[in-house]
Amino acid sequence: MESHSAFFYGTLMAPQVLYRVIYGTTTPTALQKSLLTIRPAILQGYSRHQVRGCDYPAIIPSHSHSTSSEENSSVRGTLVTGLSAADVFRLDIFEGDEYERRKVSAELILSGADDGSGVLGRGGIEAETYVWIDGEERLEDGEWDFETFVREKLGRWVGQKEYLEVDEAVRGLEDGVDPTGGRAMGPTEREVMRSAV
Repeated sequence: MESHSAFFYGTLMAPQVLYRVIYGTTTPTALQKSLLTIRPAILQGYSRHQVRGCDYPAIIPSHSHSTSSEENSSVRGTLVTGLSAADVFRLDIFEGDEYERRKVSAELILSGADDGSGVLGRGGIEAETYVWIDGEERLEDGEWDFETFVREKLGRWVGQKEYLEVDEAVRGLEDGVDPTGGRAMGPTEREVMRSAV
């Protein structure tokens, strides 16, 4: 079984949100938790912004945004390894068409403070992340703050509403219907998804 790695920089940094998206519950079994490794990491060359009117952020390549102070910027997040093809399918639905999944190279944070100022470890770890493609005019200039999200908004994100599209897609597969209309799913991926539900 092929394993996937992803760099998350927003709401999916909260394990409860990640688990709800990929496992359908905020409290997965010990076995499900053991399938994933979640470590702090940095993504160089990108900047994170609050999406206007939303609880979640977006990242864009640093050179594409208008402020010159972001040319050498980086984004702190988590590197998650051990994701299955079924997990990635659910993540794609959750992220929607505002984002595009792209290959990136992340660096692990090996030690140091929780604020990301620790020692960078092994770099060049290939992963995928979701990059904003829905127009920079929808992004605020300011940085999105994970701690504020956890303190003020996480409670709303561990309920049911945010995941209806993912749940409906999985139910559609159970009924033999591909809810994505075949988007990015070949015969092999369809078989993986059918066996995952």
